Amino acid sequence: QVQLVESGGGLVQAGGSLRLSCAASGRTFSSYAMGWFRQAPGKERELLAAIDWSGGITYYADSVKGRFTISRDNTKNTVYLQMSSLKPEDTAVYYCARDRRSFRTAVSDFEGNYWGQGTQVTVSS
Repeated sequence: QVQLVESGGGLVQAGGSLRLSCAASGRTFSSYAMGWFRQAPGKERELLAAIDWSGGITYYADSVKGRFTISRDNTKNTVYLQMSSLKPEDTAVYYCARDRRSFRTAVSDFEGNYWGQGTQVTVSS
C-alpha cells in the first residue's frame, strides 16, 4: 500500500511563494511518475504538473507554466511543487498523486492511482 502525505500549504499573499512537499511510503517511488493536482470549490480537479520517474521529464498545465516548478528527490521518496507569483485564483486544495503506470515518460498522460489527503493553499489579494 502506498501512502502519500502532503505538507507546506497555508495562507500567502498574492505574489508570494510556497513550496509543497509530498512524502511517499514504500520502495517503488522511483519507478513511477508523480503529479500535483488541485481542486477549487465548485471546480473539477486539475492536473497542474507531473514529473517522470527519473525527474528528467516534466509537464505543466498552461495555468501554472512559468510560475510553478515540480521536482523530486528519489533518495527521500519526496516530490515537491515550488509555487511562485501566486494569484488568488490559485486558491484550492492541492493533492499529490502517484501514476497508475510505472516508468511512464509521456507524463502529460498522467493518471493518478494513489492520492494524498490534500493541503489547502489560500492566496489573499
